[in-house]
Amino acid sequence: MKYTEPGCAYCPPTVRACRQGESEDRGPGYCPTKVDQDGIDCAYGIYDDPEVRRIAQVSAVVEGEGYCKWSRVEEVCQFAKKMGFTKIGIATCISFVDHANTLSQILESHGFEVASVACKHGGVPKEDIGLKDEEKIRPGGHESMCNPVSQAELLNRAGCQFNVVLGLCVGHDSLFFRHSEGLVTVLVTKDRVLAHNPIGALALADSYYSKVWGPERPEKPPKLPAEGRRKA
Repeated sequence: MKYTEPGCAYCPPTVRACRQGESEDRGPGYCPTKVDQDGIDCAYGIYDDPEVRRIAQVSAVVEGEGYCKWSRVEEVCQFAKKMGFTKIGIATCISFVDHANTLSQILESHGFEVASVACKHGGVPKEDIGLKDEEKIRPGGHESMCNPVSQAELLNRAGCQFNVVLGLCVGHDSLFFRHSEGLVTVLVTKDRVLAHNPIGALALADSYYSKVWGPERPEKPPKLPAEGRRKA
């Protein structure tokens, strides 16, 4: 375990000292407070920006009011209302258009204007971005590329203040995040194999989905450094 970079993923359940604000006292050697307090301080300074602070505040209020009561859809609606947004965009996978239809109507029922763009809009062939025929899902015919940059541009032009991602592919979602001018949240993360429940692969990584491991899989969980154990 390196003690030069944050390693929160290895913090044991019996520690998690940051929940109680005790990171400096009980955090393991790879705790961010131990390896890069300066980074934490620099990031905190960004909250002085009024817009950033407001987003953080509203997010925390929604978390508190809806904790274990509101679905993700309800949280999206409440966050947008509390932020004072009036126009919401939906960036949807073509396979989720029916769900996008339902979401759009729900958002409109709460008084929002809604614009929506599917990933395959424009019908641009994958060859136009340099793909070979054999690299397509079904070689031998037309296959439209996913077009997340254009999805972002169209929603930007529509004046969307808040965009909801509905099932965009890995990487395509990254491009959308990069090019969207409005804030972005994710409602559905695509996983064609696990019914769009990607955490299932992590929950079953040591049993049914052991195939997710690479060739350097550890034989057993890494031994926790003594500094990371809870003090008696």
